Amino acid sequence: MLNVLYLVPNLADTAVARRIAMLRLGGAEVDVAGFRRAGTDMPDLDVQTYLELDETYDARFLQRLVATARARSSVQTWAARMAPPSLIIARNLEMLSLAVRLRRFWCNQPPIVYECLDIHRLMLRQDAVGWAMRGAERRWRRQASLLLTSSPAFCATISTFTAVPRPRSLKTRYFGTAQARGQNPALVPNPEQGPLRIGWFGALRCARSLKALGQLSDAMDGGIEVVLRGRPAVTEFDDFHREVDARSYMRFEGGYRNPDDLVAIYQGVHLVWAIDFFEAGQNSMWLLPNRLYEGCLHGAIPVALAGTETAAFIERLGIGIVLPDIEPQTLRTVLGDLAQERLAKLAGAVQTLQPSHFAVAADECRTLVEKLAELVVPTHPMTDAA
Repeated sequence: MLNVLYLVPNLADTAVARRIAMLRLGGAEVDVAGFRRAGTDMPDLDVQTYLELDETYDARFLQRLVATARARSSVQTWAARMAPPSLIIARNLEMLSLAVRLRRFWCNQPPIVYECLDIHRLMLRQDAVGWAMRGAERRWRRQASLLLTSSPAFCATISTFTAVPRPRSLKTRYFGTAQARGQNPALVPNPEQGPLRIGWFGALRCARSLKALGQLSDAMDGGIEVVLRGRPAVTEFDDFHREVDARSYMRFEGGYRNPDDLVAIYQGVHLVWAIDFFEAGQNSMWLLPNRLYEGCLHGAIPVALAGTETAAFIERLGIGIVLPDIEPQTLRTVLGDLAQERLAKLAGAVQTLQPSHFAVAADECRTLVEKLAELVVPTHPMTDAA
């Protein structure tokens, strides 16, 4: 059986639990080691060995680098607490640096898989810091046998990914265990006429989106309601809760359990806001957010920004709404005038698509683990299979 060591930057991230569940469903045993964000509880993860290396803080990248350096310097100590794995998966760059150092302490030299889900803004700076970061990633990435990405735009755009030599690449989608799919309110028989509801769920970190949605809800004077759920990145807003409380038709309903609460929260809204200017022109343009997959899986109509990978994704499927911008007049024209008939047609287009467009099934989990197992006994040099 494949024994995977999963190195993660945030043990309490629900996406980490989902990836572990995906590997376990595919037939692998999993150990996990990494950092835990301050203010979060110890997560309940389905693993053989759980190892917490240090505590880190949101929006404090330098502190995370220091914590990573400490973990690198003490690798021999904490590596001795785990059995040698068949393979190491490193989630994001700092974990890749640990994986490269860690593998030296095991005789079997386990292969490394680099899981890249975001491109941090520091990686794209055109100064000494950016050059150093890209150089480090290029050097460490050469030690990886496989690249797992969440968006094809990363491989097509990022220079350190397109450089030769490069590892084989696999794209991953959302993995959830919910058995039922939600239904858009627009498709409920004899629905009560009510406001159009827009849901913005997950990592809330875009001040421009908060302002635009707030202004839209005010302008529509009850015709549109905005529901926020998830974890706000308070450092990105002047005062998140004050800004929300100031709006009559916008409300924040706290966090939610993933996947347990997904059906309930998504079938309570018509549209899912899949626009993010947190790293405009960079990561926000290239990524495919979980809220896109989760929302579509549960019947919500996705709203995306033209020119982004999210817009390209929904356009390929023939669903959703693509906005040229989020200026007040644009939002009022496109979203403020959505007739019930048009809304039901948009919702029906999402509902008729197979769940496989949005979520990974059990057989795909097994296929992933099989591909990972192939790396354990390398038979040929790295090639590109993206």
